[in-house]
Amino acid sequence: MTRHAEHDRADAPGCLAGRVAVVTGAARGLGRGLAYALSRRGARVALVGLEGERLARCAASLPGEAGAWEVDVTDAEGLAIAADAVRRTLGSPSVVVANAGVALGGPLQDCETDAWRRVIDVNLVGSALTAHCFLPDLMRTRGYYLQVASLAALAPAPLLTAYCASKGGVEAFAHALRAEVSHRGVDVGVAYLNWADTAMIRAADGTAVFRELRTNLPWPASVVHDPARYVRAMVRGIEHRSAHIYAPPWLRGAQAARVLLPAVVARRSRQVLGARGEAPLPPTGLLGPGGAAAGPAPARSVDPHPHQRPRE
Repeated sequence: MTRHAEHDRADAPGCLAGRVAVVTGAARGLGRGLAYALSRRGARVALVGLEGERLARCAASLPGEAGAWEVDVTDAEGLAIAADAVRRTLGSPSVVVANAGVALGGPLQDCETDAWRRVIDVNLVGSALTAHCFLPDLMRTRGYYLQVASLAALAPAPLLTAYCASKGGVEAFAHALRAEVSHRGVDVGVAYLNWADTAMIRAADGTAVFRELRTNLPWPASVVHDPARYVRAMVRGIEHRSAHIYAPPWLRGAQAARVLLPAVVARRSRQVLGARGEAPLPPTGLLGPGGAAAGPAPARSVDPHPHQRPRE
């Protein structure tokens, strides 16, 4: 089978046809790629997040029915308004993907507290609020909630305290939510992802903090992958209502070894950071264009009338 044929088969409408899928953080990167892939599979897609003009352009570019709602996922009231608008415009979602996320790097004592807290708010609180707003729909449709986590949930790293805390938190949140709602027919999954070639990671690679991190990571943890690889894994996981998604697949081994990883990371970090002495590693601030859009605290509002591509 040719690569083109494989691509066509991967994009063929299947069990997602006609279903409503919500993707947060959909203006760029993995969220945008996932929105497009779900649309190609026949889903009606609600793109939720910041950068309203960019969201609208993304929604207009999708092959199927879609709408875009600009809202900060940490704004409970605004998110509730957006959720109501999604169900009135597209229908009750049966797939919700909590993908919105930001990151910053640097020593904890040097990070601005507002930026540090913003990472926790967007990544962890925003995910919980997303689930809270759409749970009535998922219970009605016996749907699927996917929480995007990270290798950082399995192997916390130095200089990423906020990001690791948030991703460890969303992992625990998703496990607790699964136990809470499984008897209602709602399945909950966690996607463990490694480095993806997105604007956020490209911005990170331009900083001293992330150069220090990446150059001292062992293979294959240091490898940056095409986001399309992760999108394909997440689409498969959504279709199978998977409890865990590992991309790349070797992260399954990291899961099995996670009890050992903190000690290994701590030992290696003592060697690497100790060798630097007092050489500074200035904090990065919120990374990339998504981080710039996120704050520290953007205005909280939502347009209940979406930029929508109608069903043809």
